[in-house]
Amino acid sequence: MSGKIRVLIVDDSAFARFSISKQISGDSEIEIVDTAHDGVDALDKIKKLKPDVVTLDVEMPRMDGLTALGHIMSDYPTPVVMLSSLTGEGTETTLRALDMGAVDFFLKPSPTAPAGIDDGVVGDLVEKIRAASRISISQLRAMARSKRTVSATKLASPKRRALSQRRLVIIGCSTGGPRALNELLPMIPGDLPAAILVVQHMPMGFTKSLAARLNEVAEFEVREADVGDVISPGLALFAPGGYHMLVDPSGHISLNRGPQECGLRPAVNTTMESAAQSYGRFTLGVVLTGMGNDGTRGAAQIRGAGGEVIVEDESTCVIYGMPKSVIEAGFADKVLPLSEIAGEIAKRCSGLIKV
Repeated sequence: MSGKIRVLIVDDSAFARFSISKQISGDSEIEIVDTAHDGVDALDKIKKLKPDVVTLDVEMPRMDGLTALGHIMSDYPTPVVMLSSLTGEGTETTLRALDMGAVDFFLKPSPTAPAGIDDGVVGDLVEKIRAASRISISQLRAMARSKRTVSATKLASPKRRALSQRRLVIIGCSTGGPRALNELLPMIPGDLPAAILVVQHMPMGFTKSLAARLNEVAEFEVREADVGDVISPGLALFAPGGYHMLVDPSGHISLNRGPQECGLRPAVNTTMESAAQSYGRFTLGVVLTGMGNDGTRGAAQIRGAGGEVIVEDESTCVIYGMPKSVIEAGFADKVLPLSEIAGEIAKRCSGLIKV
């Protein structure tokens, strides 16, 4: 792609179309090619204008956002960033959209906010649009057809030797993470001799819904973490949106709203560093798809403590940012496509590979 990133904004709210257009058109790399007021209008304009990125609302007349997204992915593959709300229904719909192939989402501005979108959110939206514009059509098609059935992905747990200490797996991801986790977690054996902590960059409200959805397909319990939770095999805990998640040597979870790390809360670095300090060489870090470099310093801490780090290969990443940063810094012990990571986790946690 050369020149500016051509964006089509789709929303039935005139306020939202005006506010989003005004805010992001101030970026020198973005051009608003048009706006659309519903899904039918959007499909017509996507066909004619061939935008690089579409921002898509959910609740619209004539054709809603999810229906439009299905047509876009099948007929006019184009990177889509969804507009979302913080309501329970809004979070569930957003997660469905990510399953269907949407690249990312951002929270829709409220009509009651006179300033529209604040500068921080504008910057976040611009970065999401930039990242989406770099996704190839082949990647989009792969995302759209990557529906897996749990029965087809179960792995047998390797025969394991006796372990001298509990193991801890830290999985970190951002853009593209929900889809990656939806493929990875069901493939991890339910009797894995390790606890799992997951840090997915998402705002408050979304992590709980995502964990609940993944709990339905994994062979172990998956839920959002709470203060005082005891980590243990058979349990995967998600860092709640808006909170850093830490673990102490006794295996208890603590949460805090300390300063953002890499502009994020929760941050992968924070959890990985805490785990490395408490679990040392029995810590296994896993860095999946995502923007930025969160996880690199955490991977360094894990390696420094004698643990190891697995990184997702570029070939399966939606956004090759976080994994690339870890690899370039020299902290990756193994680089694998997403489909092979669960097996590697099982081998390392079962004592078949020295950690």
